[in-house]
Amino acid sequence: MKAGSYNRLVEPTATAVELDGQYRALREEAGYLRRARAALMVKGPDAAEYLQGQVTNDIEALAPSEGCYAALLDRKGHLTSDMRALRLEAGGGIWLDLEPAPAEAVLNHLRTYSIGRDVEVEDVGDAWAMYSVIGPRAEEATGFGRLGPEHAQRYREWDGTEVLAVATDVGVDLIVRADQADALERLLAEVGLAGVSEEAAEIIRVESGRPRFGLDMGPESMPAEAGIVERAVDFEKGCYIGQEPVARLHYRGKPNRTLRGLRLSASASAGESLLLGEKQVGLIGTASLSPALGPIALAIVRREAGPGDRLAVGDSGATAEVVELPFRD
Repeated sequence: MKAGSYNRLVEPTATAVELDGQYRALREEAGYLRRARAALMVKGPDAAEYLQGQVTNDIEALAPSEGCYAALLDRKGHLTSDMRALRLEAGGGIWLDLEPAPAEAVLNHLRTYSIGRDVEVEDVGDAWAMYSVIGPRAEEATGFGRLGPEHAQRYREWDGTEVLAVATDVGVDLIVRADQADALERLLAEVGLAGVSEEAAEIIRVESGRPRFGLDMGPESMPAEAGIVERAVDFEKGCYIGQEPVARLHYRGKPNRTLRGLRLSASASAGESLLLGEKQVGLIGTASLSPALGPIALAIVRREAGPGDRLAVGDSGATAEVVELPFRD
C-alpha cells in the first residue's frame, strides 16, 4: 500500500445479526481481518540512536524482538502520527507500523533529518500484508503460544508460510509477504477462525478506549489530550522533537482537553458536536454500536465536561454521558 493513502480494506457493512455474531467471536473465541497499514523500515548502524531523538518513546531500550508504542510530534508537541515501533530480530532494522494517511509526512521527516547519519528509511508497505487476530484464543489458535507483553514478536514458518507474530492488547498481528497473504488466510480458515468486518474490530477498539489517528486524534492533538502519554511517552529519555511542551504540560499543568468515553442515548456519527449547556466542548470521534454496551463513542472533550456529565449531541435530541475509559478491559 502506498504511504499517504487513506484506502482501507473494509468489509461491506455487516447486518446487525452478522455484527453480533462477529462481536461474540471476538469476545469469546477469535476472529481475523486484514489491515490497511503503512510500513516504514529504518535500518543502519545509527537507526535506534536516530529514532531516539525523533519520537517520544525509548527506542534504544528495545532489545531484538521487542517493540513499543510511540509518536512523532511537531515542535509545539502536536501529533504528526502515532506508530508502533518493532525492533526486528533479523537484520536489526526497526519497523514502523502506522496509519496510511500520515505516512508520507513521517517518511519525508525521517529522511530529511537523517542527513549525515548512517541510517536508511524505506517505505516497505507494498511488500507486506498484515492481519489482526483478535480474541482470547488468538495466540492459541495461530500456534504462536504465549508471546508475552504487547509488541513482543515471534517468527515461525507455518506450513510453508513465513509469519511474524506481534502481540497486541487484544490478540496478535500476523505479518507476511504480500504474495503470501492468500496462503495465510487459508491457514487462518483451516484452524477454524472466522473472518470479521472492520466494523466489529472497531467496537473492540472503542470498548478498550484506544484512540485511532485520523478518527479520534490528529495534528491538533497533544499526547496528553489524546490519552496516550502512559503508553507513548518516556519522560526519562533524552531530547526529541516536541519534548519541551509535552514535558511542561505533564509536570506543570493539565490539558484543556481529554480523551473520554461517551455512553450515547442513541446512535451518533463522527464529527457531531458535543454541547455542555450552550458551549461546544468537543466532537464525536469514533462511534460504535456495541452489542454488549449499546451506542458508545470516543471523543476528546474539554476538561469542564467531566465523568458523569451529560452532553447534548448536536441538535439531534440525543445525549452523551461522559465516562472514564476503558469501557471494558
